[in-house]
Amino acid sequence: MSDSIRSEHGVRRRFADALWRRHANPLSGWSRVVILPVLLYGIYTRRPRLVVAALTFTVVNPVLFPPPEDADAWMTRVVLGERMYYRHREGRRPVDLLNYVNGPVSAYAVYAAFRRQPLRTALATVLSMVLKFAFVASVARYYEQNRAQYPEAVPDFDRRSP
Repeated sequence: MSDSIRSEHGVRRRFADALWRRHANPLSGWSRVVILPVLLYGIYTRRPRLVVAALTFTVVNPVLFPPPEDADAWMTRVVLGERMYYRHREGRRPVDLLNYVNGPVSAYAVYAAFRRQPLRTALATVLSMVLKFAFVASVARYYEQNRAQYPEAVPDFDRRSP
């Protein structure tokens, strides 16, 4: 590998690390929880500015907040666990099914909101959020269980003993 490619890879890695550190702020994670309901409300009520605002917030959210001071917050461990899980898992795991099912459920929620079907929109939204919370709870546990195995994935602000 040439020095320029190695250097470019290092820059990308540092950028990704900085992005994940900021995204690990619990305010980032918790504020993302409301994005789906706000997006669906915007679609249901035909408010394009609200839809654009929700989508924009989705994109800029990971850089809005400073890195956390510690890893005491559950939502911080969720984000750290998600990154660790996707970096180190081997093959597919049963928990991945939660995300595979969540995609079509969320798409159906968008469809129901567009068709102005309030009950179906609400039920699909709740189901989507239940699936997402089940997944994030799983990756938070994964982080706790694997901190000692993957110390390079544990940021310096997580000063808790393994």
